[in-house]
Amino acid sequence: MLEVYGHGGDLESAAQLYGRGVDTFLDFSANINPLGPPQEVLKRLQDAVASIIRYPDPGHREFKEILAAKLDVATDAICVGNGAAECMALLLLALHPRKVGIVEPCFSEYRQLSEQFGAEVFAVYGIKEHDWTASVSDVAELIQQVDLLFLGQPNNPNGVQYKLEELRALAETAEEYDTYLVVDEAFIDFIPEEQRNSLLLELTPFPHLLLVRSMTKFYAIPGLRLGYALAHPNIIKLMQGKQVTWSVNGLALLAGEICLQISEEYEQKTMDLISSERNVLTTGLKDMGCEVSPGEANFLLVELPPSWSAEDMQRELGLRGILIRSCAMYPGLGPRYIRLAVKGHEANLRLLKEMTSVLEE
Repeated sequence: MLEVYGHGGDLESAAQLYGRGVDTFLDFSANINPLGPPQEVLKRLQDAVASIIRYPDPGHREFKEILAAKLDVATDAICVGNGAAECMALLLLALHPRKVGIVEPCFSEYRQLSEQFGAEVFAVYGIKEHDWTASVSDVAELIQQVDLLFLGQPNNPNGVQYKLEELRALAETAEEYDTYLVVDEAFIDFIPEEQRNSLLLELTPFPHLLLVRSMTKFYAIPGLRLGYALAHPNIIKLMQGKQVTWSVNGLALLAGEICLQISEEYEQKTMDLISSERNVLTTGLKDMGCEVSPGEANFLLVELPPSWSAEDMQRELGLRGILIRSCAMYPGLGPRYIRLAVKGHEANLRLLKEMTSVLEE
């Protein structure tokens, strides 16, 4: 199994498993913007290397000011973290829920972090007929039984959003039962703004609502680690009280500041590419007998033909220098499910060609 640490993008494990150099793989297992980082980010980071002799700003002030202006929120409603995962850890430490709810299949860190910090995890399950989302009534019932609930929007690994009115209904239920609702929006930037279903502008009437976002996927800087949480200032203050000083390094903060100020051309080019290439991948995968969930993000959940398992396909493609994410370990999914990142046109065509070859052999 390639997912030694439970995630995709593990090139070191792949190199050991398949006997290849880390730079020889075409990686479809990590959902990163295929355009790569904005050129201005790379240039400014090179110019800023000498700044590593200074401590980063422990208050993340410049980044917060720029982000607050972009999102039209107050700076005291923002907690900046060493990736979205640290934000999730901080909110669990700050709110110390005893019972945590999740909607399977979902990002494995929801369960892993919750159990790591002593919470008992309860789950409801999405179903295939609803593109692996759960019914709002089932999620609402779970909210009534737990102290905190994680919800992916769009969800990983299926890439599907809940409707805005559904989110609002869940937030209302959370308020009624004093349950914290944590909406993970790590991939929402890949969805055109007019199609995003987010309660970003409704944080004030829902003091138990928290939004968690990532800077690393859309702007292709996962090695720097940068994310943030948006919530009522009282919650943010509690989270910051649990944060290790200087957990976010100076180069990551600088990269984030630059990303937030780049032209809209990069953002639009990204969304256009993801939309067109997601269609290319979907068509090609269906032509070879796979079932594809209709996700909206920069990845696809795929069910392989009956004679193939995710483990077998991952091994065969790995030997050919292509990495994919097995989803066989996701509760609720079966042994034939994989997740594929949406990459550039040539890379996607190579994947389809190699998968076709594997299936034919």
